[in-house]
Amino acid sequence: MLLRIRVRLPDRPGSLGRVARMLGAAGADVVQMAVLERDGGRALDDFTVVWPAGAGFERLLDGLGSVPGVQPVGVWQTVEPQGAYPDAALIGQLASAPERGPLTLADAVPGLLSADWAGLAEGGPDGHALVHCSLGAAPEPDLPDLAPLRPRAFTAPDGTQFAICPIGGPEDGAWVLVVARTGAPPFHRTEVSRLAQLVGAAEAVLGGRGTGTKGPDLVRTS
Repeated sequence: MLLRIRVRLPDRPGSLGRVARMLGAAGADVVQMAVLERDGGRALDDFTVVWPAGAGFERLLDGLGSVPGVQPVGVWQTVEPQGAYPDAALIGQLASAPERGPLTLADAVPGLLSADWAGLAEGGPDGHALVHCSLGAAPEPDLPDLAPLRPRAFTAPDGTQFAICPIGGPEDGAWVLVVARTGAPPFHRTEVSRLAQLVGAAEAVLGGRGTGTKGPDLVRTS
């Protein structure tokens, strides 16, 4: 299985190598690394590793904690997006089937952001309600208050981490792309930025054909 590991570490030569060697010694195969932020001599990095199915995370956490200056932030299960350039592949899928563009976007985002599920919420007089959910969502997932409607991340009262981004205009009834995960750190600002970029690219590709309240009718699937 694939795991996402988020760590804080000293921003100096050799730190990444020490973390990678520790992960390898623990039995993890590093397949990807992303720098989320660098500030004040510290860095926040995400590692994606292959880990034996069914094995616990304790050995990883203990190993990371033993590396001087390294602080484990979170470890959670993820999936590998399809293709070498998954963002570009998603835009191609949207262009090839614009009539279901928002659905395709919601179904693809969990793999891109290491999330549990994503959904489309439609606004109304009583707030927002989910009209579509990707695989991985509970039968009737709870949806917290989404205001203010702008690209942002927040933690729900039950500990679920959310990232949201409006789709289309701000008028009543506009859709919101909602992404959720549990047992993981909050969505980082770089992840929220990536979500907003994906939505912006989708809007550019789909135009009036698949976004906003003027687009095609959605089949309620949740």
